Amino acid sequence: MTVVAPDAERSAVGHAITTLTPLRVKEFSQGRQPVGYAINGTPADCVKIGVGSILKSRPPDLVVSGINLGPNTATNIIYSGTVSAATEARILGIPSMAISLATFVDPDWTYAAALGRRLGALILARGLPRKVLLNVNVPNLPRARIKGIKITKQGDSAYVEEYEMRHDPRRQPYYWLSGSYQMHDEDPSTDAWAVANGYVSITPVTFDLTAHDLLAEVADWGWKV
Repeated sequence: MTVVAPDAERSAVGHAITTLTPLRVKEFSQGRQPVGYAINGTPADCVKIGVGSILKSRPPDLVVSGINLGPNTATNIIYSGTVSAATEARILGIPSMAISLATFVDPDWTYAAALGRRLGALILARGLPRKVLLNVNVPNLPRARIKGIKITKQGDSAYVEEYEMRHDPRRQPYYWLSGSYQMHDEDPSTDAWAVANGYVSITPVTFDLTAHDLLAEVADWGWKV
């Protein structure tokens, strides 16, 4: 196993790719044992440079993005750097999963780590369809309190956001994004509902954004050059 990870917090960067500044790679160790590489880029950058350069002679069989601190359910999937890193792996033809622990405080990684190992082995054994990855969200609970594992669809819950205006020491205004997550998914088949109710959520995710149901309708708008 090789770790290739951002060198700092990169939350909500989506699938951003660094193109105008150089990427710097720093090898890091635990004690004297090399264990991975820190990159001054985005999560998607880490997968691209990991596969295309660092691990070029021995490409990975599986990419696991996470374990992320905080859930990546519902509309958060769009913003998530964690999910985007797994998506980049699928673009490169490598099986992948994103895994997140649904808390920002007092995390207990034990069950999420054990589940991640199990799911990784299953993906390697069974494979995944082209363009499909697994997005996994785990409640911050001990295994004995997990109610089960649900295969889910993406929900609609989202953050209600606002920009708080503050002033710097020179009395110049600046804005800081804040807000709170509003859980309004009531459908038990959604990822947000499952996690909120004590279930692990596993959502098969693809990156074809085409609204296929609307192709015929939009084609019937009478287009002319």
